[in-house]
Amino acid sequence: MDMKYIVLLLSVIVVVRLPSLQAANPHDAEVNNNEFAEFEDFDEEDVDGEKLVNEGVNSGGKEVPKSSSQSADTTDNEDEDEDTDATVENEDDDEFTHLTDEDEFEGYDRERSPTPGKPKETLKFARPPLPLITNWDSFYLEILMLAGLAVYLLNFLAGKNKNHKLAQSWLNSHRDLLESNFHIVGDDGTSKEAQSGTLMKESENVYALWCSGRTCVEGMLVELKFLKRQDLVSSISRIFKPASDQIVVRVDMDPKVMDKFVFAIALKRSCAKLHKDMLDLSQFTEKKNTDRFSDLPSSYQLLSEIGEATNAVLDKKVCQALDKFDGMVEYMHFSDQYSGMKNQEEQQQTKMPETKPILSFCFNVPGKGKCKPVDMERMKPLLQLVFYCIDKISRLQLSKEARSKAEKNRQKAEELFLKAAHTQRQEAAQLRREEKRRVEKERLLNEEDPDKARKLEERESRRENKRKQPKMKMMKVKAM
Repeated sequence: MDMKYIVLLLSVIVVVRLPSLQAANPHDAEVNNNEFAEFEDFDEEDVDGEKLVNEGVNSGGKEVPKSSSQSADTTDNEDEDEDTDATVENEDDDEFTHLTDEDEFEGYDRERSPTPGKPKETLKFARPPLPLITNWDSFYLEILMLAGLAVYLLNFLAGKNKNHKLAQSWLNSHRDLLESNFHIVGDDGTSKEAQSGTLMKESENVYALWCSGRTCVEGMLVELKFLKRQDLVSSISRIFKPASDQIVVRVDMDPKVMDKFVFAIALKRSCAKLHKDMLDLSQFTEKKNTDRFSDLPSSYQLLSEIGEATNAVLDKKVCQALDKFDGMVEYMHFSDQYSGMKNQEEQQQTKMPETKPILSFCFNVPGKGKCKPVDMERMKPLLQLVFYCIDKISRLQLSKEARSKAEKNRQKAEELFLKAAHTQRQEAAQLRREEKRRVEKERLLNEEDPDKARKLEERESRRENKRKQPKMKMMKVKAM
């Protein structure tokens, strides 16, 4: 159950780090490591243009050799026009005269042209390496979360193991006493055949042991409620508010052997809470003084219904045990009308809750949460006190006056319950009537037809008048 926190922390780490990893290469594209790769295409185009210009300069600046026929024709023309002075300008020569310096482009084409027989190189896009993490300050949040997760896991494992060791130590130290009083000790109920010595693990800090097979007893359930040592938050809170491990023993008595009475003795810090939360204690018991019990410690508060039963339970041996283990016994609760906690939700109850006779004990393990497995041996006398109370209650017989008082108390409690149930039913019916009237008024206000609205109003007024009239009883007169 506690592993949910671990999964939640791992999910938060993945969500926090995912955007930073995607930002380095959002589209997973290959990146060229050459910074001047985008300008190489433009250089090649400029080189081709310069070649063309260079060729034009060479064709316009150099004289082309002439053939013999052309030279003869030229001589004839010169003889015919020898008297004519004419000048012909070559526009091409004039246009590229500033580019006739061949030394400026010497070796240019050779350097730029590819080597014959060698394939032309193509651009290759290289994937850039991921940057090395050199600044750990930007990862302080992740480091703290991982450190907290590691501390939580270590505390979980340590607390879980310690609770398991405490449970096994308690079982080993009390096994002989349990087996001498019950036929079956530790049956988990999963198989048809009875098993022995099995602790049922309800959670990492709660273990249960079921025992059966004893006279006057239907069964006994032992719950080992250890502190939540596997929870880091709970462990930190115990530094400011110390708490103790608890062992709760509940004995289901045989209804035929237990007499009718309700009794409880508890430490003052928990007595008020028990009297408020437990249904049987709030209905049948009242707070009593413990002055008349000389051996009883002053740290305990008494809740009693029948004084005779209280005097029988708190004999000298029980009072001495409470005095010797003062603070270790949280409460002792004996009742034939046990029905659990009060119903916190306001729900309508049509019948009385089911009750059963029980003996309930709550013991505090010494050490304030710092107990060790070897300390479980000190809890053995308290389990002997449980068996002593079982034998005493099974032999207890109240007087007629005490039984009559108990019967009256139970009849009164039943009447109060039926009255409360009747009041709840009346309130529910009143709410339904008011809701019905509200719906009728809304229907009347939303009606657009005036004739129909008038009829509805008259019918509603007749109902109100009829409701207000006093009810008259009809008397029947016999004929003479």
